[in-house]
Parts: sequence; C-alpha cells; structure tokens
Amino acid sequence: MDLYEYQARDLFEAHGVPVLAGIVAYTPEEAKAAAEKIGGVVVVKAQVKVGGRGKAGGVKVAKTADEAFEHASNILGMDIKGHTVNKVMIAQGADIAEEFYFSVLLDRANRNYLAMCSVEGGMEIEQLAEERPEALARVAVDPLVGIDAEKAAEIVAAAGFAEELRAKVEETLQKLWTVFKEEDATLVEVNPLVKTGAGDIVALDGKVSLDDNASEVRHPAHEELEDKGAADPLEAKAKAAGLNYVKLDGEVGIIGNGAGLVMSTLDVVAYAGENHGDVKPANFLDIGGGASAEVMANGLDVILNDPQVKSVFVNVFGGITACDAVANGIVGALNTLGDAANKPLVVRLDGNNVEEGRAILAEANHPLVTLAATMDEGADKAAELANAAK
Repeated sequence: MDLYEYQARDLFEAHGVPVLAGIVAYTPEEAKAAAEKIGGVVVVKAQVKVGGRGKAGGVKVAKTADEAFEHASNILGMDIKGHTVNKVMIAQGADIAEEFYFSVLLDRANRNYLAMCSVEGGMEIEQLAEERPEALARVAVDPLVGIDAEKAAEIVAAAGFAEELRAKVEETLQKLWTVFKEEDATLVEVNPLVKTGAGDIVALDGKVSLDDNASEVRHPAHEELEDKGAADPLEAKAKAAGLNYVKLDGEVGIIGNGAGLVMSTLDVVAYAGENHGDVKPANFLDIGGGASAEVMANGLDVILNDPQVKSVFVNVFGGITACDAVANGIVGALNTLGDAANKPLVVRLDGNNVEEGRAILAEANHPLVTLAATMDEGADKAAELANAAK
C-alpha cells in the first residue's frame, strides 16, 4: 500500500524523524484555517500517489492564508497524471539551504535491502541516476543489522556529505530506518531531505510503501491508512473476498492457481493476442491452492463484472487441489452465478486427476465453456473469443 505524503509525514513524526508542521485539508476553507493555524509562509501540496506534482501545478507557496485558500481552490479537483486531487496538505514553509536525497527499499533482485543517498536532492531521482549515476550512492543493507550508526556513517560518507553535517544526517537516516523496519515498509523515500538555514536536517517530503502481507496480522492500524474511496471497485471487491487480484487494461480475464502460473499465463495471453486484434490480459487473479465453487464463483464474479473483459481463461495445474475438485468448482460457480455468467470461458486443466476433471466439465457441457488441452491452445482460443466480442 502506497501512502499519501501527509500519511508518510505523520509516520515520520511518530518515529522521531524531523519534519515540519503539516495539516491535511479537503476544502479551500479548511486550507485557509490550516494556514492560519500554522502561521507564516506555507506550501499547498496536492495529495496524489504520483510524482510530478510540482510540474503539474500541484505545489504552490502561499504567503498568507488567503493565498492558501486561492491555491487550494485551484488545486483541488485538478487532474495529475490521471489522479484527481481530493485533498491537499498545508505544510509549514522551510528555509532551505541545501537539498539531499535518501531512500531505503527492498532489493528483490539481490534478496537484500538497498539504501540510496545523494547530496543532490530535489530533482527526480530517476533522472539523476540516468544522467549522473556517480552522484547516487548505493549501499547494501543487511536485513539482520539494518542501518545502525556504522551503516549510517557508511551511507553518508559514500554520498559525500560535508563533515559538519554528517552526525545530524546519520541520526536522521537511523530514524528513517526505524520507520522502514517498525512499519514493515518496502520503501521509505525522502526527496528532498534538507538542511535549513539554521543548520537543521528536515524531511520535507516523504514516500512510503507498506507491505500488505504484514498489515493484517502485525499492523491492523494500517487499515486506517487505506484510501478506500480511491480504490478500484473491482480490486476492493476482490480484496473483500480474499482474492489476490490486480486490475489490468486488457480484454481476457485470467484465473489461475499460483502466482508463477498466473504470471506465465499473462505472458502467453499477451503473445497470443498479437494474432487476434492485439487483445491483452484484463487482470491478475490467483485463487491459490483452493478452487472450491465458492472461491471460483468469487473470482468469476469479479472478472465478469469488468466491462472490459470479453472472455475468461481459467488455467489451473492440479497439485494439492486436484483437477476434479477444480472442475466441480467451475461447474458450481457457473450454477451459482446463473445469468451473471455471460462471457465465454476457456478452461485448461493439467496435473493431478486431470482426466477426471476434464470429464466433469465435458459432462456438464456448459455452453460458455471450451476445454483446451494446453496453455498455448487455451490462450489462443481465449484471445480469439475476446477479439470476436470486441
């Protein structure tokens, strides 16, 4: 789960990271009241989960509360890269002397954590990494040790901070690591981390991504951070049903058991779609090891309610859950859904009890179901049917 900037700021403050005052506002009137409460110069910042807010006009300096009202009036409702601004943060103005960059993230490729730091903050880090990679220090972080005093000193030295700043920056990096560790984050980023005119180190902006796998058990309070109003309704429906679902932009609905198989199915469908009107996968949906009628019905209910979906490819390899159980699940799901099941399904079964599973589907002889012997055959048929229904 990606957090809004104001939520990241609040987490920072809770863990002792130096931040400035910030108040979220949903109306121009609330923005004006927040500016009056903070006092002095403030910054009106659009709260959207996407970069490039400043270039889009979503970040404005206000010297008075009336200016904050005016800027909020212009920013609220703005579209920034497809994201509508529904709230702003009124942030205390800062006397910025220097801007830096810091992040710590999960490095999946190396099964490790990675800290990145630069004394050239404020700009888009992707641009800096591409144009001047030597200006971005990359330091591996041992998950069992984290960013302690020694590791913080290594990061700060590698980034090239001035000697007189190192102690303060090192202390801040350790606190940012505490946020990363204690909140089970996959990313904590500050851009810019600044030195103020008074010589203080302050996190002026924050980006935090939390691990959803840890939230339910270890961090039930994280549920309060979720913006349910901004969630895709199909993804919200799938989540409520306990399904691993991600909405995509194609026309072929995908159901599989196991993340690896589903990912492979996405690739095969995309490849097959090149020969059938360039149709693409419409979703990622992993039903896991259980393929009961209820689970299958929930999955089909989500996919069939996506108006973009024109056909569905069910690709299951029977292992712990045998193919006959999957077939019974499909038949039961179609019976449960009734008239709501109104798009063609291509089903490929393989593995444990595959012959029994295919026999069950053949006997049911449902008019919407087409059996496929292989994954390639199933992907091609599903793409063909989706293209015909476009």
